[in-house]
Amino acid sequence: MLKRTHNCGELTAENVGQTVILNGWVDAYRDFGGLVFIDLRDRYGITQVVFEPDQGEALIAAARDLRSEFCIGVQGTVAKRLTGKENPKLATGQVEMRVSELQVYNESATPPFDIQAGDANEELRLKYRFLDLRRPELQKVFIMRHKMNQIMRKSLSDQGFLEFETPILGRSTPEGARDFLVPSRLHKGHFYALPQSPQLYKQILMMSGMDRYFQIARCFRDEDLRANRQPEFTQLDVEMSFVQDEDIMTSMEPLVANLAQEFTGSAPQLPLLRIDYQECMEKYGVDRPDLRFDVEIKDLADLAPRTSFQVIQIAVQNGDRVRGLCAPGGAKYTRKEIDGLTAYVAEFGAKGLIWLKVEDTGLTGPTAKFLPEDVQKELIERFSAKTGDMIFAVAGPQGVTHQALSNLRIRLGAELKLYDPSTYHYSWVVRFPLLHWDAEEKRYVAEHHPFTMPLPEDLHYLDTDPTKVRAQAYDLVVNGEECGGGTIRCHDPVIQAKIFSLLGLSPEDAQEKFGFLLSALSFGAPPHGGIALGIDRMVMLFSGLTNIRDCIAFPKTARGYDLMTGAPGQVDLKQLRELYVRVVD
Repeated sequence: MLKRTHNCGELTAENVGQTVILNGWVDAYRDFGGLVFIDLRDRYGITQVVFEPDQGEALIAAARDLRSEFCIGVQGTVAKRLTGKENPKLATGQVEMRVSELQVYNESATPPFDIQAGDANEELRLKYRFLDLRRPELQKVFIMRHKMNQIMRKSLSDQGFLEFETPILGRSTPEGARDFLVPSRLHKGHFYALPQSPQLYKQILMMSGMDRYFQIARCFRDEDLRANRQPEFTQLDVEMSFVQDEDIMTSMEPLVANLAQEFTGSAPQLPLLRIDYQECMEKYGVDRPDLRFDVEIKDLADLAPRTSFQVIQIAVQNGDRVRGLCAPGGAKYTRKEIDGLTAYVAEFGAKGLIWLKVEDTGLTGPTAKFLPEDVQKELIERFSAKTGDMIFAVAGPQGVTHQALSNLRIRLGAELKLYDPSTYHYSWVVRFPLLHWDAEEKRYVAEHHPFTMPLPEDLHYLDTDPTKVRAQAYDLVVNGEECGGGTIRCHDPVIQAKIFSLLGLSPEDAQEKFGFLLSALSFGAPPHGGIALGIDRMVMLFSGLTNIRDCIAFPKTARGYDLMTGAPGQVDLKQLRELYVRVVD
């Protein structure tokens, strides 16, 4: 074997005249009759290597047999490229290697797609992921991911945190999503569950006096997949004792700033903006707003009685909301494009889209005739609208206006280029609801998880109106993506028992599912709280990607398949019998 002395990204003019050995894959092949040129690639870069006739016919013949993705080793002398033949796009572009010896470690079948182009469909790329991962663009993502993990470890270690590993095989507990279950061979009819998060274990560590914990943790959720979600994912998991919510956020902000500086070249000003959940939903219709552009949703219901527009009058009379936003420069939309926006908001339950163009003389559009001059003037002032803008409004139940306008806002921001896509905005959304009422199941459901501490001033609502209880909860939002979330945990066993009761868990059920937690709470549990940052999502954002599967080495498809290995797959009957499991239709 020709053992490499240098990688394919480090040879420069300083190496001219040296005899070196390179290992890698054939990235490109060019035969000019007398000379054969190969671009040799490894994860560090590309070096041009040249096979010349004066090195013998056997070497030239072997070089002419090389093809894309052959794995080879070459030995030769570093030389300067001919004048005018330099490649400024490569770190090694000033030099080339003139080969004296070639060793083919492995030939390659014809690749099913052009690895250099990287434009194959995703299913093909995932099936041949081992080839897809050879692409330099994708390798850069995983180099970034490695660096991100190192920064996280150092930042938290410098703050006195201890790194722990928690079990992968645990017990099934109701934490929100569906568990992945693992049958036990030794305990007939019993099952482990893969962790949705290390939530309970890290709380136990706080009760064990460990004070400050972190873990780069693998998590598993057997839920219907959506865009940018995977059944298995990685998060930075953090927990602290004797803290309040501000302590958690303040501890995380330097880490976020360090990551931003390293991967975007610009750190946010600290402390980060805090937005109350209720204010957030009113202004942006969503609890993870993209604040790179300043477009707010505003309530318009008070104007309805002063108009002759029955649609909004009836909506207000029925207790619905009338809300809108102003799109800077939106007046350039054509009628066909507006029809497209109307169809878009209909996907979120809106029965129509009111639109009004802002002109020098006032508002124009199909509904302008129903609005008196003073109402038009007030609308323009309320939105600080300017000539060339467009006002959009939706009437309907609160949830519909939230979804329709928040999604419309995001679409308008992108289409009207209201922000620089290369910029980043970081904020905290705080004081989420503790519970919400599930009409189908006819019970309260935890907004985050069942172990969240209510705000002290809202504790009395647990007995009178639980939906009014706000949680000591906080989410980190970057460019409209939830990149992390956490809560202060319920360390009081009485309050925890009350929350379990509201969630429909009897004392017996709570003891069965969470007996170990309740026991630990009864032995001097400290106030504690934590947060989890989504590593996959942060890599996606900082690398400028839009698909989270490109940030995970071996991801699943939207239907949960691993196309490379064929997982999930069937197992033989003997394995099932050993686990006391039977498959039925």
